[in-house]
Amino acid sequence: MTAATDGAPDGTADGATDERPGSAALEGLALNPATPVDILLRLLEPPYEAAWSALCRWRRELPPEVVDAIVAHPAPRARGGLARNPHVPGETRGRVVDDEHWLVRALLADGPGQDVWPRYLPDHVTDRMLTTYDGQELQSLLFSRQVPYRTLLAHAAHPVAELRAYGTGMWSALSEERRAALLADPDPDVRAAAERVRTRRAEDDDAAEMERRLRAMPSHPSHARNHILVNCRLSRAVVDELLQEREDDDLWCLAHNYSTPQDVVAHVARVGDAKAREKVARRADLPRELVDLLARDPDPDVRTAVSVRPELTEAERAAVDYVVEPHEVVDVGPDTYRAPLAHARSAHPLLRRRVAHNPELPPELVALLAADDDPGVRIVLAQHHPEAPPELLLRCYLEYTGRNRDRLLGLPRFPVAGLGARFGTAEDPAVRLLATLDPDAEPALVDALTRDTDARVRAGAARNPALPVDRILQLLEDKELSKEAAANPALPRETMHALLDAV
Repeated sequence: MTAATDGAPDGTADGATDERPGSAALEGLALNPATPVDILLRLLEPPYEAAWSALCRWRRELPPEVVDAIVAHPAPRARGGLARNPHVPGETRGRVVDDEHWLVRALLADGPGQDVWPRYLPDHVTDRMLTTYDGQELQSLLFSRQVPYRTLLAHAAHPVAELRAYGTGMWSALSEERRAALLADPDPDVRAAAERVRTRRAEDDDAAEMERRLRAMPSHPSHARNHILVNCRLSRAVVDELLQEREDDDLWCLAHNYSTPQDVVAHVARVGDAKAREKVARRADLPRELVDLLARDPDPDVRTAVSVRPELTEAERAAVDYVVEPHEVVDVGPDTYRAPLAHARSAHPLLRRRVAHNPELPPELVALLAADDDPGVRIVLAQHHPEAPPELLLRCYLEYTGRNRDRLLGLPRFPVAGLGARFGTAEDPAVRLLATLDPDAEPALVDALTRDTDARVRAGAARNPALPVDRILQLLEDKELSKEAAANPALPRETMHALLDAV
């Protein structure tokens, strides 16, 4: 078999069903939680290639024998599916870290994808990747959200010299003592890497050099020009030119740039558009008089940005007329914003939401935030903490209709008992769908739901083990629901074998 080319990297569109005859039932069988190990192993054989993506990438639980077989499988597509499986532990996915095929290694670096929240890879796996992968693979790894920030930061003091050299990339987050240690490291490659970073940072901090580079560039926006305007030290001449042009994007750059003189920051805070004023409000070096000014800004986004500033007291935050939409949840992720745990007890809901993104919160804070009176806090906690209480998961699904709502349904702790009786006749099909998760629902109800007007409800009912066996067998012949019927745990074992024998 050759490596995949078009579509998803594992050879099929994500979540799509293979169009070959019988493939839908094979995929369902691969996903069926009751499929025995011997049949799962048989599905890895060449005649059942149509089921490989479902089995390797999307199956929620993989027995050890099946994992061993996938890791040793001759087809990169199968091994690559395991590398991207969002449901298995990072330790399991990391078993392909040294795979002989570049595609498998690249898929591991990519992770499960941006639409699912991947589990962290173990430190020993990421260390191996950082010391053996290169170029695009490393870039993909760092953007994949599979490596905790604490791990990246710890590399600067790692006993392995190659990882210490890599740790110099965290230069701005390192202490002066750690930077000095890297510059004096006993390993010459580490010293050279640290010196390169320091030199590059020194160049970025050289206003005259940055002005020279800007003069040599076309005046129209470009990545290189914007990088200098946003991230590097600017000369007063450049700053004054940007002020004269009065373009909104240029004022935004000045609002962001760390070197912008305080008088110019104050000017942008008064004359810039709302986008620029909001960026000023987020500056770490903002004088108190500008904090007070922007706290009274006519734009609610600007006032809200001020309200979460670290120097404000709880009373001062409360005095700001900020606006927080109850269900407008921004999925920033646990490593994008590293909020102090003390903010879990702040009166400001945005600060509590930021803490709730942390998947490593201690139990007492999980309990505290699970009972929070802000829907956004509860939703973020439910979506990101592995120990979120089951009752919270159900409550959030019922209350929240925004992004990643359905992620809650697939969480191991989502409560399913009694959902059939509670929601089987609900008017909203998204709520009626809950009834199909109850394995002890009334068989007659589940049978009726396989004929529901909503396609998702019909599919969920076809997977429900309370569905009578004769109806399951009937649905195996249904083009729409054959995959779901084959994924039903109540499917007789002899029928499972028959599906394989029919290929």
